[in-house]
Amino acid sequence: MPKLPEIARNPLAFIAARWTPNPVTVRRATLAALVMSVVIVITGGAVRLTASGLGCPTWPTCSGDSLLGTREMGIHHAIEISNRMLTYVLCAAVGWAIVAIRAMRPHRTGLYRLAWAQFWVVVGNAVWGGLTVLTKLNPYVVSLHFLLSAALITVAVLTWQRVAEGDASPRPLVGKPVRQLGQLLAAAAAVLIVVGTLVTGAGPHPGDSSGEFTMQRIEVDWRTIAQLHADFAWVVVGLTAALWFVLRAVDAPTGPQRRSAELFAVLMGQGVIGYVQYFTHLPAALVDLHMFGACLVWIATLRVLLSFRERPLAEPGETPGAVSAAVPEPVGVGGRKPVDAARVPLADQGGDPLPVRR
Repeated sequence: MPKLPEIARNPLAFIAARWTPNPVTVRRATLAALVMSVVIVITGGAVRLTASGLGCPTWPTCSGDSLLGTREMGIHHAIEISNRMLTYVLCAAVGWAIVAIRAMRPHRTGLYRLAWAQFWVVVGNAVWGGLTVLTKLNPYVVSLHFLLSAALITVAVLTWQRVAEGDASPRPLVGKPVRQLGQLLAAAAAVLIVVGTLVTGAGPHPGDSSGEFTMQRIEVDWRTIAQLHADFAWVVVGLTAALWFVLRAVDAPTGPQRRSAELFAVLMGQGVIGYVQYFTHLPAALVDLHMFGACLVWIATLRVLLSFRERPLAEPGETPGAVSAAVPEPVGVGGRKPVDAARVPLADQGGDPLPVRR
């Protein structure tokens, strides 16, 4: 039997042996995956809020044996199938991040596993999205679909952050009581998001307009659960303000102070949207904007936690480039030596990527 070419046997290794991306390219690839993780949440919300959740009444096909359905199925079908197609765009963004991370020098196993974790969460959530269709938009299944999207955003944020860090053990930048306050804040934000999914599950947007199915809703007055959601929101706001004051009092580094201020600003904007949508009886456009805000709140919360520590390039006493010394470096185009990701600074003190001279 003829031996398969190298590119067919291990395409990622084939690419890595011939191309080494610079650190900015890798960070942009992981940022693209994070952005698409948020975009898919917004478009998924639009599917439900435009009553297009059953625009394709089955899964994995759209209707019968047809994968894409037909134009005659109407606007709801077009909205639903467009969201399904965006899943492939998300997979492409995550795939690009995987390829870029695999091609880095030196190879970073932990970061590579995080990138692949994104892919498997995408696959799992896509299957769960199919289950929401098969259960005719059961509100509990739909709620978990959103929470899986939050899990994807979590892994995407971690991957994006880790690209800008080293692989040494994390070193705390603030004391244990401050870290515990941040963990309490993150737990409250997680509960806030979970309760928010219950609000939408009890609210006036079941996700289907065909009238062919009896749409199940969470059997509680949406105003009551919305009040509970608002209460948790104020808890999160209070904890964020307390954290900012504590960080100022202990003269913490600029990073944690800045991240807590950013979270407070995002919470204020999200609060305005939340109260406006409540008093205007949940218009679809504002609900979708509120879902976008929920993604930003969670991202900002994660960035607060991640700002509490740093990860140097190497452990104390080690040489940053020692890990890659035994790894033969591939030759770039034109015989130029590729950029070593362990030796190039990724961002300035403000966290913005630095340009890399080619």
